[in-house]
Amino acid sequence: MAGKEIEDPGSYFSSVLVAAAKLPGVRIDRETYLRKALSRHCSEEQIKEAIEETPAAAGIPLDILEKAANDSIKYETAKVSAVSAAAGLPGLIFLPATVPADLAQYMGHVLRIAQKLAYLYSWPDLFSGDGDDIDDATEGVLTLFVGVMFGTHSATTAIGKVAEEMSKHVAKSLPNKALTKGFIYPFVKKIAHRLGQEMTKQIFARGVSKAVPIVGAVISGGLTFATFRPMAKKLKNHLAELDMAKSTLQVEVEVEIVREHEPSATDYVEQSDGDDAASK
Repeated sequence: MAGKEIEDPGSYFSSVLVAAAKLPGVRIDRETYLRKALSRHCSEEQIKEAIEETPAAAGIPLDILEKAANDSIKYETAKVSAVSAAAGLPGLIFLPATVPADLAQYMGHVLRIAQKLAYLYSWPDLFSGDGDDIDDATEGVLTLFVGVMFGTHSATTAIGKVAEEMSKHVAKSLPNKALTKGFIYPFVKKIAHRLGQEMTKQIFARGVSKAVPIVGAVISGGLTFATFRPMAKKLKNHLAELDMAKSTLQVEVEVEIVREHEPSATDYVEQSDGDDAASK
C-alpha cells in the first residue's frame, strides 16, 4: 500500500479509526481517568462533580486542567514512541506485517489522548456503550479531533460548531444529528478524506524508516516522538479555548476584562481633544 493511491481515502481513514478503537486499552473510562488525573490537584467534592457533570461545572481552573493534560500527553507520547520503536526492529523482510500494525497502534494512541483531553475539557463520554461497535456520532467527533491534531483548519471550525451546539442545549451527549446528517457532517466527510490521503504518505514514510533493523527502530521511535506531542498539544490548546472548557466564573471574568478594555465614546472624545490640543 506504501506509495500507492487509495481509491477512497475517506473510507480508508474510517476503517483505520474504527479498527484502532477496537484495540485493547484504547477506550478510556471517563470516570476512572478523571478521578486519577485530578486526584493530585482537586478535592474529592470537585472530582465527584467533575465526573457527574463536567470539570468546568466543578469550577476546576484551566491551569490545573492544563497540568493534567500535559501529564497525559507526556505519558502517551512516551508510550507510543516505545511501541513505534519496537515495531521498527524486525527490518525490511517483515514490513507488510509491521507497518499496518504500527499504524493501528499509532492511531490507537491518538484516540487515547484525544479522549483524555476531551474529558478534561468537559466533553461527554465518547464510548458510553459496552459493545465493540463505534457509533457514527463518536466516529465523527473523533475524526474532527484527529483533524485538529493534523492541523486541519476546517476541523477546528467544526469542533467549535459542535461545542456551540452542545452548549446551546446544555447537552451531556454528542449532537448526533448534527454530526451524522446535519450541517457538521460535510466537514467530517471532507476531513476524513484528507486524513486518508495523509495516511498513505505516513505509511510510506514509516515503511522507509523501518527498512534497516535497529537503525529503523531508532528513526521510527524518534519520528513518532517528534510528531505525536505537537499534535496532541494542538488539540489541547484548541479544546482549552472553547467556552465549554471554562467554568462560569472564568467566562464572567473574561467578559469583564473585555468590557474594561473597550473604549467608551467619552474616552474617544477625550483622546481626540487631547490630540487636537497638542497639535495647535
